Amino acid sequence: MSRSGRLLPREKGAAPLDVVIGVMAFLAALALGSSLLAERASVGWRAGLADRLTIQILVPSQGDVNGTLARETDAALEAVRAAPGIAHAAPLSEEQMQSLVEPWLGKGALVAELPLPRLIDATVTPGASVDLAALSARLKQVAPDAQLDDHQRWIARLKGLADTIAWSAYGILILIAVATASIVAFATRAGLEAQHEMVALLHQMGAHAWFISRAFERHYALAALGASAAGALAAALLFVLAGGLEFAGLEPVPFLPPIGLKLSEAVWLAAVPAVAMVIAWATARLSVLAAVREIY
Repeated sequence: MSRSGRLLPREKGAAPLDVVIGVMAFLAALALGSSLLAERASVGWRAGLADRLTIQILVPSQGDVNGTLARETDAALEAVRAAPGIAHAAPLSEEQMQSLVEPWLGKGALVAELPLPRLIDATVTPGASVDLAALSARLKQVAPDAQLDDHQRWIARLKGLADTIAWSAYGILILIAVATASIVAFATRAGLEAQHEMVALLHQMGAHAWFISRAFERHYALAALGASAAGALAAALLFVLAGGLEFAGLEPVPFLPPIGLKLSEAVWLAAVPAVAMVIAWATARLSVLAAVREIY
């Protein structure tokens, strides 16, 4: 045994294995962090749309556009406020409308002159229900160009998008776990061949297969723990840097969630090296036990 109490010395060619495991852990942490970001963004978007109604007054195709928009907006606002279950309703100001279209059209005098539909934002009383069919019919009576949107279609799409990203990330994590196990199994077999004389001597001295496998288990589990911890740390630093871009003066992309992880979310990245160590331990154990039984 070496001075540290290990049965197996560290191979001189172990660095490539550490690099591969570190890269795998880095990718796994990125996938896990992405799933956490997608879930947080989905919850935030759905919370912002829940218990909210939007009434859009479309621009009429003919006649006095501004006058018609103003009359229908006032009539629709009165109908919405009178509907049971509505806690608050107010039209969006011209400045708010300009800020909504700014990510696509920019800002300037030309954009300000464009005829934009009017929007009314309504909040539903918590726990109350609104008869959407009756409200929509009432709006069509007083404002023929009005459209009612309860955001359920968008909420369903956001949830579906978040679920797709999350399950894709989980699939990537499974593939990375399989690849890591395969790499460790190959390295264990190679290490067993490299230490063939020592393993044969231990077997002749009466050592059991589990005693021999224990040395390999510890060897590769610690190697995987160190390499994967470095990879997960690199991914965590990447998320920290990405979250700090706004503080560096770079404007965030409109409608995209912040890509920095919160502390409560970053803690989950610590699971990557822990799982990698368990995978390496189990793979090394099973590989050595199988190989020793085949040889002896």
